[in-house]
Amino acid sequence: MTHKAVITCALTGVLTDPKHHPVPVTPMQMAAEARSAYDAGASVMHLHFRRQSPHQGHLPSWEPEVAQAISEAIRDACPGVLLNFTTGVVGRDQSGPLACLGRCRPEIAACNAGSLNYLKVTADGHWAWPPMLFDNPADKVEEMVSHCDALGIRPEFECFDLGIVRSVAMYHRVGMVARPNYNLVMGVASGMPADPDLLPLLRRYMLPGAMWQATVIGRQEIWPVHRKTAELGGHLRSGLEDSFYLPDGSKARGNGEMIAALATLAEEAGRSIASPEEARRLYL
Repeated sequence: MTHKAVITCALTGVLTDPKHHPVPVTPMQMAAEARSAYDAGASVMHLHFRRQSPHQGHLPSWEPEVAQAISEAIRDACPGVLLNFTTGVVGRDQSGPLACLGRCRPEIAACNAGSLNYLKVTADGHWAWPPMLFDNPADKVEEMVSHCDALGIRPEFECFDLGIVRSVAMYHRVGMVARPNYNLVMGVASGMPADPDLLPLLRRYMLPGAMWQATVIGRQEIWPVHRKTAELGGHLRSGLEDSFYLPDGSKARGNGEMIAALATLAEEAGRSIASPEEARRLYL
């Protein structure tokens, strides 16, 4: 087991409406939420960027100026913090994420490692949204990874199912990536469920010695997965992108409460929390 647990805070997400949920949007809001998570034990901030005024908050932004303003505000608020940028787009054009990476040079980039039919069904048997393909063919993955390599950014492979986990090993075998990190995304309706019993199986198909973490989306069902991740030596992620619910079922008022609960769980599993300096040595 890796004794030190690196905690990542996913601050805001893609489309969560700030009119209805306490997600940060502006550089000041993002920095304040990052600081609360940092004080609670997070050493990595996973960042999505939103359109600013006059269309503030609800829709994503790939403007490098927005990414830079938010990144600088968070770095000022959280000394030594590591930044992890989202890069996920539907379609082949990755110019927006690549421009943000080039402008800001985060330490880590979340790299979607394979395609997924992104589906959800409502309780009355209808599609929650029109069925869509989150398309990440190998050439698209390779383009992102090659840019990360040129910029000195560590890719972290987001894996929504076991086949994508196995694909990461093939990317390594063909020389696309030397030291892959795995992020096991669990709880998406058409991907892997939030089931702690899956974790030992998934570990069998990861490269030996690779760093890994679990991103768990849902309500109270996320917390047994986080606990099992900590027990198995994985690293940890939570925040208002992934859930609004604390272990007791109450709604979190901000990211700091989510990260404090995650840190407590890790310590109960016998793990100590990595500082930003320790996280930097482990990741980079």
